[in-house]
Amino acid sequence: MTMPLQKPWRDLDREAVASAPDRPGVYELGDADGAVRSIGHGVLRDELKTALAYGDGDRVRWVEAHTLARAAELADEHRERR
Repeated sequence: MTMPLQKPWRDLDREAVASAPDRPGVYELGDADGAVRSIGHGVLRDELKTALAYGDGDRVRWVEAHTLARAAELADEHRERR
């Protein structure tokens, strides 16, 4: 089961990192087939830059949140649904 994001997967590359908002949010990292590897939260651009540098996933999708606290709540809710 995956997080109920309605966003399409994107390749986790420099272009995706550059287009990620510099705002809090929740993200999924997936493998090349779109299977979810992890769910995280934080300032999206920073989180994805780190994920790319460490090779934490092949694909990514995200949703913005208004605050870091709200992003943490959403991430917890989504992890419980997995």
